Amino acid sequence: MQLGRSIAHCRACGSPVDYRVPADDNRPRAVCPACQTIHYENPLNVVGTVPVWQDQVLLCRRAIEPRHGFWTLPAGFMELGETTEQGALRETDEEAGAQVVLEGLFAVLNVVRVGQVHLFYRARMLDTRLAPGPETLEARLFREDEIPWDELAFRTVRDTLQRYFADRRRGQFGVHCADIA
Repeated sequence: MQLGRSIAHCRACGSPVDYRVPADDNRPRAVCPACQTIHYENPLNVVGTVPVWQDQVLLCRRAIEPRHGFWTLPAGFMELGETTEQGALRETDEEAGAQVVLEGLFAVLNVVRVGQVHLFYRARMLDTRLAPGPETLEARLFREDEIPWDELAFRTVRDTLQRYFADRRRGQFGVHCADIA
Protein backbone atom coordinates (compact mmCIF):
# COMPACT_ATOMS: atom_id res chain seq x y z
CA MET A 1 0.00 0.00 0.00
CA GLN A 2 1.39 3.40 -0.97
CA LEU A 3 0.67 6.32 1.31
CA GLY A 4 0.51 9.87 0.01
CA ARG A 5 3.71 11.47 -1.11
CA SER A 6 4.53 14.03 1.54
CA ILE A 7 7.93 15.39 0.53
CA ALA A 8 7.73 18.29 -1.92
CA HIS A 9 11.16 19.91 -1.54
CA CYS A 10 14.66 18.64 -0.87
CA ARG A 11 15.72 19.05 2.75
CA ALA A 12 19.34 19.47 1.59
CA CYS A 13 18.99 22.18 -1.07
CA GLY A 14 15.32 23.18 -1.26
CA SER A 15 14.70 22.15 -4.87
CA PRO A 16 11.39 20.47 -5.78
CA VAL A 17 11.75 16.68 -5.70
CA ASP A 18 10.64 14.05 -8.19
CA TYR A 19 9.25 10.69 -7.14
CA ARG A 20 11.03 7.91 -9.00
CA VAL A 21 12.67 4.55 -8.37
CA PRO A 22 16.39 5.17 -7.74
CA ALA A 23 18.99 2.77 -9.10
CA ASP A 24 19.36 -0.31 -6.85
CA ASP A 25 15.98 0.34 -5.20
CA ASN A 26 12.53 -1.16 -5.66
CA ARG A 27 10.06 1.64 -4.95
CA PRO A 28 9.52 5.30 -5.72
CA ARG A 29 11.39 7.72 -3.47
CA ALA A 30 11.59 11.50 -3.28
CA VAL A 31 14.74 12.25 -5.30
CA CYS A 32 16.20 15.71 -5.71
CA PRO A 33 17.07 16.33 -9.38
CA ALA A 34 19.45 19.14 -8.35
CA CYS A 35 21.66 17.48 -5.70
CA GLN A 36 20.59 13.82 -6.13
CA THR A 37 19.68 13.42 -2.45
CA ILE A 38 17.26 10.54 -1.88
CA HIS A 39 14.68 11.15 0.83
CA TYR A 40 13.17 8.12 2.57
CA GLU A 41 9.74 8.14 4.19
CA ASN A 42 9.44 5.63 7.00
CA PRO A 43 6.74 4.70 9.53
CA LEU A 44 6.44 6.64 12.76
CA ASN A 45 6.70 4.81 16.07
CA VAL A 46 4.00 5.41 18.67
CA VAL A 47 5.05 4.22 22.13
CA GLY A 48 2.98 3.86 25.26
CA THR A 49 2.00 1.79 28.26
CA VAL A 50 -0.79 -0.25 29.76
CA PRO A 51 -0.45 1.16 33.30
CA VAL A 52 -1.97 -1.08 35.96
CA TRP A 53 -2.82 -0.55 39.62
CA GLN A 54 -4.09 -3.78 41.20
CA ASP A 55 -7.06 -4.82 38.99
CA GLN A 56 -7.41 -1.44 37.26
CA VAL A 57 -5.98 0.05 34.06
CA LEU A 58 -5.18 3.74 33.65
CA LEU A 59 -6.80 5.57 30.75
CA CYS A 60 -6.53 9.20 29.66
CA ARG A 61 -9.30 11.32 28.09
CA ARG A 62 -7.76 13.19 25.17
CA ALA A 63 -7.66 17.00 25.22
CA ILE A 64 -6.32 17.14 21.65
CA GLU A 65 -7.29 16.01 18.17
CA PRO A 66 -7.58 13.52 16.75
CA ARG A 67 -10.38 12.02 18.84
CA HIS A 68 -10.68 14.85 21.38
CA GLY A 69 -12.67 13.70 24.42
CA PHE A 70 -12.14 9.98 23.79
CA TRP A 71 -10.22 7.63 26.10
CA THR A 72 -6.80 6.22 25.31
CA LEU A 73 -3.82 4.55 26.87
CA PRO A 74 -0.98 6.99 27.56
CA ALA A 75 1.03 6.98 24.33
CA GLY A 76 2.52 9.22 21.69
CA PHE A 77 5.20 9.62 19.07
CA MET A 78 8.68 8.42 19.96
CA GLU A 79 11.31 11.17 19.90
CA LEU A 80 14.76 11.06 18.36
CA GLY A 81 17.42 10.18 20.92
CA GLU A 82 15.23 7.94 23.07
CA THR A 83 14.58 4.22 23.23
CA THR A 84 11.08 2.81 22.93
CA GLU A 85 11.10 2.22 26.69
CA GLN A 86 12.18 5.80 27.43
CA GLY A 87 9.51 7.14 25.10
CA ALA A 88 6.79 5.01 26.72
CA LEU A 89 7.81 6.23 30.18
CA ARG A 90 7.94 9.86 29.00
CA GLU A 91 4.50 9.66 27.38
CA THR A 92 3.00 8.06 30.50
CA ASP A 93 4.41 10.87 32.64
CA GLU A 94 3.44 13.65 30.19
CA GLU A 95 -0.12 12.46 29.60
CA ALA A 96 -1.10 11.08 33.00
CA GLY A 97 1.59 12.16 35.44
CA ALA A 98 1.79 8.50 36.44
CA GLN A 99 4.99 6.95 37.71
CA VAL A 100 5.40 3.38 36.49
CA VAL A 101 7.85 0.53 36.18
CA LEU A 102 7.85 -1.24 32.82
CA GLU A 103 7.17 -4.96 32.91
CA GLY A 104 7.90 -5.90 29.33
CA LEU A 105 6.82 -5.30 25.78
CA PHE A 106 3.19 -6.31 25.34
CA ALA A 107 1.92 -5.32 21.88
CA VAL A 108 3.40 -4.40 18.51
CA LEU A 109 0.65 -3.16 16.21
CA ASN A 110 1.23 -2.30 12.55
CA VAL A 111 -1.07 0.48 11.36
CA VAL A 112 0.03 0.48 7.72
CA ARG A 113 -2.71 2.77 6.39
CA VAL A 114 -1.32 5.69 8.42
CA GLY A 115 2.36 4.67 8.36
CA GLN A 116 2.70 3.91 12.07
CA VAL A 117 3.86 1.14 14.38
CA HIS A 118 2.39 1.20 17.92
CA LEU A 119 4.38 -0.40 20.76
CA PHE A 120 2.75 -0.82 24.17
CA TYR A 121 4.53 -1.95 27.34
CA ARG A 122 2.88 -3.45 30.40
CA ALA A 123 3.54 -1.11 33.31
CA ARG A 124 3.04 -1.35 37.06
CA MET A 125 1.98 1.93 38.68
CA LEU A 126 4.03 2.85 41.74
CA ASP A 127 1.12 4.72 43.34
CA THR A 128 -2.21 6.24 42.32
CA ARG A 129 -1.10 9.86 42.17
CA LEU A 130 -1.93 11.34 38.76
CA ALA A 131 -1.08 14.74 37.28
CA PRO A 132 -2.49 14.87 33.75
CA GLY A 133 -0.64 17.13 31.32
CA PRO A 134 -2.09 19.58 28.78
CA GLU A 135 -2.93 16.83 26.26
CA THR A 136 -5.23 15.10 28.78
CA LEU A 137 -8.65 16.23 30.06
CA GLU A 138 -8.62 13.62 32.83
CA ALA A 139 -6.85 10.43 33.78
CA ARG A 140 -8.47 7.68 35.78
CA LEU A 141 -8.35 4.02 36.69
CA PHE A 142 -10.89 1.53 35.30
CA ARG A 143 -11.70 -2.08 36.14
CA GLU A 144 -12.34 -4.25 33.09
CA ASP A 145 -16.11 -4.00 33.42
CA GLU A 146 -15.87 -0.18 33.65
CA ILE A 147 -13.83 0.39 30.46
CA PRO A 148 -15.71 2.87 28.22
CA TRP A 149 -15.37 0.58 25.17
CA ASP A 150 -17.56 2.79 22.94
CA GLU A 151 -15.50 5.85 23.84
CA LEU A 152 -12.01 4.52 23.09
CA ALA A 153 -10.05 6.76 20.75
CA PHE A 154 -8.23 4.20 18.60
CA ARG A 155 -8.49 0.60 17.43
CA THR A 156 -4.95 -0.02 18.68
CA VAL A 157 -6.08 0.89 22.21
CA ARG A 158 -9.13 -1.39 21.98
CA ASP A 159 -7.02 -4.27 20.63
CA THR A 160 -4.34 -3.80 23.29
CA LEU A 161 -6.86 -3.67 26.15
CA GLN A 162 -8.73 -6.75 24.88
CA ARG A 163 -5.47 -8.69 24.68
CA TYR A 164 -4.35 -7.43 28.09
CA PHE A 165 -7.54 -8.55 29.86
CA ALA A 166 -7.54 -11.92 28.03
CA ASP A 167 -3.92 -12.54 29.10
CA ARG A 168 -4.71 -11.46 32.67
CA ARG A 169 -7.59 -13.97 32.85
CA ARG A 170 -5.19 -16.67 31.57
CA GLY A 171 -2.61 -15.67 34.14
CA GLN A 172 0.14 -15.36 31.55
CA PHE A 173 1.21 -12.37 29.47
CA GLY A 174 2.66 -12.72 26.01
CA VAL A 175 3.93 -10.35 23.37
CA HIS A 176 1.26 -9.72 20.75
CA CYS A 177 1.88 -8.68 17.15
CA ALA A 178 -1.01 -7.71 14.89
CA ASP A 179 -1.99 -5.66 11.86
CA ILE A 180 -4.69 -3.05 12.42
CA ALA A 181 -6.71 -2.26 9.31
